Amino acid sequence: MTKKFIRWLPMLLLAAALPMLAQETDTAVSKQIGTASAHAGMALGATDLKTAHTHLHHVINCLVGPSGKGFDAQEADPCKGQGQGAIVDAKGDAASESKLHTALTQAEHGLKSTTLDGAHADAQQVLTTLQAK
Repeated sequence: MTKKFIRWLPMLLLAAALPMLAQETDTAVSKQIGTASAHAGMALGATDLKTAHTHLHHVINCLVGPSGKGFDAQEADPCKGQGQGAIVDAKGDAASESKLHTALTQAEHGLKSTTLDGAHADAQQVLTTLQAK
């Protein structure tokens, strides 16, 4: 009986840990989305183009993570310590990944904007996308 229990113990522990790992991943993604949303809001409220672009860079850094394409190490990483990047941490959740990729495209578009109004419009789109359920 003890040998059977010992043989099955690793699988029992894994089965017990999986829900906790999933919850931890959801929490990491939620934190990063919250931080990215805050920076989209800051870009939306910026009074000059440079500041709007800075906060859009922060959004991108939160979405892609330090190892992701588009990460700009010259800009701050406000999501440092929250996960590996919202897109990376959402792997396997197709709906979340799609939403995050849409927000990334919108933020990248905002970086190309040459006017404050254009950057504000893109920041609003990012914010709306990230806040969508």
